[in-house]
Amino acid sequence: MSDDRHASIGLHHADAPPRSGAIPRARLMHRARQAAVVLLVVLALGAAGTVIGRAIHARDLRSATAAQAVTYVNVTIAGTGKGGESLELPGTLQGFIESPIYARTAGYVVRWNRDIGARVAKGEVLAEIDTPEVDQQYAQATAARAQAASSLELAQTSAERWESLRKRDAVSQQELDERRSAFLQAQANLAAADANERRLRDLREFKRVVAPFAGVVTRRNIDVGDLIDPGNGGAGRALFTMAQTDPLRVYVYVPQTYANAVHAGQAVEVRQTELSGPALPGTVRRTAGAIDTATRTLQVEINLPNHDGRLLPGSYVQVKLPVGASDNLVAPSNALMFRPEGPRVGIVGPDGHVHLAAVTIGRDFGQTTELLSGIRAGDRIILNPSDSLAEGDLVSVQVPAAAKEKS
Repeated sequence: MSDDRHASIGLHHADAPPRSGAIPRARLMHRARQAAVVLLVVLALGAAGTVIGRAIHARDLRSATAAQAVTYVNVTIAGTGKGGESLELPGTLQGFIESPIYARTAGYVVRWNRDIGARVAKGEVLAEIDTPEVDQQYAQATAARAQAASSLELAQTSAERWESLRKRDAVSQQELDERRSAFLQAQANLAAADANERRLRDLREFKRVVAPFAGVVTRRNIDVGDLIDPGNGGAGRALFTMAQTDPLRVYVYVPQTYANAVHAGQAVEVRQTELSGPALPGTVRRTAGAIDTATRTLQVEINLPNHDGRLLPGSYVQVKLPVGASDNLVAPSNALMFRPEGPRVGIVGPDGHVHLAAVTIGRDFGQTTELLSGIRAGDRIILNPSDSLAEGDLVSVQVPAAAKEKS
């Protein structure tokens, strides 16, 4: 190749002398080696940074895993129940005396004197009934009594006369005995006539329907001209319904668990949702003294004063019964765990490990529950335990925010 060709492509001929301004080959190689060294250093630094970064990430991952492996829990201290534990039960107000008023005689309503809502006194006339048939029966009974009295007088005279004749031996003893027997029969007939007359006289007294006690008329089922049948059976119907509204009574049914805590004379509170103000005081009047086998409850009667008439019979109320405190330990209801093997509570030990204690549940006070066995006073019980909580888990007790601020 000619020198001109070498010169055109930038190459030097081996025998040609170096041009002015051209980079020597040795210097070019030196610069290449420097660039390679710099590249290797950069690659080494990058590799070292990658290794260090991965180490840091691994350390952070281990720390995060260890932190997430610890379960933070809220705890409460087991202790005995506070005084004043109560039980709320539904009930219905009833008049101390509630009675339907029936007619005792048949007839037609002449007038009625009291309507619903009227307060009446004992013995006050509520209605009057016209009884023409009973009046006729009474007149007939009076006449029958007069006949019986006349027959008795004749039988007595005959018996006395035959007594004297027998003394003179003018009649036989048989005839005297017949006269005596007739006299005794006449006495019995007069007694029967007297009883029938008194019965009809008393029946005529029921023409006036009177209030058997002082109270309020809560229902009227009659009007003028209605045909009234006697009694409360058959086609008979109640003329009025009355209730004594002061005091009132309410029946509640206490579960067997709390039956022994309720006794006569115990003060209770009665509250009606529609009425504002404080709860009304009541008193346990009596208990049934036996558990109903169908419902496993104890019937309790409570008396409630109603001097101002604010409470109405038939109203729905809530009765708060004090059931007292006991020596048994209580725990919040949200600390219970119901597992297939039975109820459990989580207890945090001194080393931070969880122990699932089997407990026996007693009375349920709503927000708290009585535990008869399984825990001791001072145990740290986990609140709202998760379903995944297991025996031996390591937990960390979380200090409430209020405690942190206080500290």
